[in-house]
Amino acid sequence: MLKIHKYAAIDIGSNAVRLLISDVIEQDGQPPIFRKNSLVRVPIRLGEDVFKSQEISERNILRLKEAVLAFHLLMKSHEISKYKACATSAMREAANGYEVTQEIKKTTNITIDIIDGKEEANTIAATGLNQFVSDGSTYLYVDVGGGSTEFTIFHNGQTVVSKSVKIGTVRLLNGLVEEDTWNDLQSWIRYHTQSYNKIDIIGSGGNINKIFKLSGKQLGKPITYFYMSSLYKRLNSLTYEKRITDLGLNQDRADVIIPATRIFLSAMKWSKSKYIYVPKIGLADGIIKRMYYGTIDSHQVQSLALNLLNT
Repeated sequence: MLKIHKYAAIDIGSNAVRLLISDVIEQDGQPPIFRKNSLVRVPIRLGEDVFKSQEISERNILRLKEAVLAFHLLMKSHEISKYKACATSAMREAANGYEVTQEIKKTTNITIDIIDGKEEANTIAATGLNQFVSDGSTYLYVDVGGGSTEFTIFHNGQTVVSKSVKIGTVRLLNGLVEEDTWNDLQSWIRYHTQSYNKIDIIGSGGNINKIFKLSGKQLGKPITYFYMSSLYKRLNSLTYEKRITDLGLNQDRADVIIPATRIFLSAMKWSKSKYIYVPKIGLADGIIKRMYYGTIDSHQVQSLALNLLNT
């Protein structure tokens, strides 16, 4: 017998706000299938406020409210059964972050959980990376965001160690990452990867997805260090306008793709990795899987879903 449930995840990041709606397909005697139904992305760029002034501006508070309200209506139309909304780096560093979540709660009836870096890394690790990693192999998973980057090392299909670092695309664009932060990350990656003979990168986030598309690679095939290095040089040689017109990048992607490429290249260099795989997974996927398997606050998720459907 086939059963299909609709789950939704709202990811409020430093560069963009996303709504992912997924179908969870259950079959007797078979593992569940998680299939993406719809993905909506709004480039509000909260981090540009927070990393400069430590507060979310009134303009972006209004834009965020409108985006979450739109997500509310979309989830209601889709008749989702469970959902969860999480905010990451920008919201947790904003002096008015909690106040903003309360305003959104009043406007939309949606509760936003501001999660810390460790919880973010754990949720990303719950995306089912075991589907993409091979037994006997070692991988460094790198999820690049606007305000932070999450790193997780997998060996023989198991999580070894994770770390969240305040190096993100929006921070880098605004010159807000100290050299010491880079040095600490370099030391961490070198220390935790030095005992492995071979390690590959698994990359996630909108920028690496776009890079993968630019590479023309078939799904499942890796991008090489040589390609990433060549692309980085090409991106830097093009003006912002040329990246939009010649490469077909959206205006909110044409600037952040350069610091994102730098982060991935650095991770590859310091871990001595030659390849990066791009399975197109991220925080929202992890939220949905943790809801399904009950490893997230399921009581809150259930009650929030009932509130949503009754408003």
